[in-house]
Amino acid sequence: MNIQSATAIAHPNIAFIKYWGNTSDALRLPRNGSISMNLQELTTQTTVTLDPSLPKDIFDLNGVRQTGDALRRVTDHLNLIRGIRGISTRAHIHSQNDFPANSGIASSAAAFGALTVAGVRAVGIEMSEKDLSRLARRGSGSACRSIPQGYVEWLRGSTDKDSYAISIAAPDHWPLADCIALVDTTNKKVTSTEGHRASSSSPVQEGRVLDAPRRLERCRDAIMARDFNALAEVMEQDSNLLHAVTMTSNPAVYYWQTVTFDIMQAVIAWRQTGVPAAFTIDAGPNVHVICESSVSSLVREKLLAIPGVQDVMIAHPGEKAKLA
Repeated sequence: MNIQSATAIAHPNIAFIKYWGNTSDALRLPRNGSISMNLQELTTQTTVTLDPSLPKDIFDLNGVRQTGDALRRVTDHLNLIRGIRGISTRAHIHSQNDFPANSGIASSAAAFGALTVAGVRAVGIEMSEKDLSRLARRGSGSACRSIPQGYVEWLRGSTDKDSYAISIAAPDHWPLADCIALVDTTNKKVTSTEGHRASSSSPVQEGRVLDAPRRLERCRDAIMARDFNALAEVMEQDSNLLHAVTMTSNPAVYYWQTVTFDIMQAVIAWRQTGVPAAFTIDAGPNVHVICESSVSSLVREKLLAIPGVQDVMIAHPGEKAKLA
């Protein structure tokens, strides 16, 4: 029996300029480009083992056998990879996260980043970083940003071939830290996929998309110049715009909790006293407080003092997805 296996690791990413809404749901082509930072200390490790004796794919996540939508998404993605080689061999997939999933910490980005790299190697394909990013995008849009290293920009493109992510700065370019304030680690009630589909019903979405090139340029320039105040301004504005879209979609989606808003107000007050910290929030209630690494311990201490904050994880700019 010929059993081929490969293991890969990938990191989630935090978007400074958000991805929200598609021009093609099937291809996950975004309405606008986005910019993010990989998170080194948070990791997904995935092993794909092709086994001709299996009648169907088997997917174990954190030691728990998966069924339903989770298994379907993994199988669909592996079918894309298997289709490149023209094979149909089923696989056993083992995946392990060391951070909460489905709570606004880009678990799907790391998951499909690792699955793509491991799956491609398991079927015996060599792929460029660009093509790995394109392929990862098909599983989860933000996964394309977990393929390159450090600070990453997803080039919007208009087709499957020209929508992919590139590294715009190495992890050591700017020693930032992401202090992730965990306020709720249960699975969110409305998934990002559902939120993307509803975004076009919001009267805010079109203006958000039209202004995206300006925000992308300001964010890119801030990263290259290591200008924290400029980054804070555009990042918080972009985060607020995304949630304005979710709150005005039909049906409306409210990802924030009371403590989420408390943290946002606190971070703004800290910055006014000279602490280089700013917030951004993905599709969930947990708050990412981006700060200069020199103040990460102080920020963590301040966050833990806010009622409702259960824990704070700290991550720094991360490496690319790679074979383990």
